[in-house]
Amino acid sequence: MRWIITALVVLGCLIGAYAWLGSDIPEREGKPMQGKVEKPESEWRAQLTPEQYRVAREKGTERAFTGAYWDTKTPGTYECICCGQPLFTSETKFDSGTGWPSFWQPVEENSVSLHSDNAWLMRRTEVVCSRCDAHLGHVFKDGPKPTGLRYCMNSAALKLVPKEGK
Repeated sequence: MRWIITALVVLGCLIGAYAWLGSDIPEREGKPMQGKVEKPESEWRAQLTPEQYRVAREKGTERAFTGAYWDTKTPGTYECICCGQPLFTSETKFDSGTGWPSFWQPVEENSVSLHSDNAWLMRRTEVVCSRCDAHLGHVFKDGPKPTGLRYCMNSAALKLVPKEGK
């Protein structure tokens, strides 16, 4: 039993070290399309479901393969659940096999901001809406061409607006 625990601790340390060294995506502040949206937490709570609030306002993560959009193929635009700013389009969505909706590029570079996230002994890059600072997910350097990026988003932080006529 002791060797199993030791092996798990060593494995955890290796994974943690890999994750800590793994993100070198630079931070940047996006410029919102229509100015910043700021509300008191009480208004966000009234506007959002408990899960949407937990993910978007408290930097939560939904469980893999449970969100509304992880496997949808509906053409359209993915907007911020909090402020409605367009974030991603279905044209840049791809199946990453992770259980979360993944995109290789935002609709506009300025629609999202990127911040360092060193929580949970991991080094990642957090993606937030540039208009209201809603937590959307994280971006990784293991995506497809042409960008090589994988914007791994939470469905709870997004609203899909289908293309008209589709």
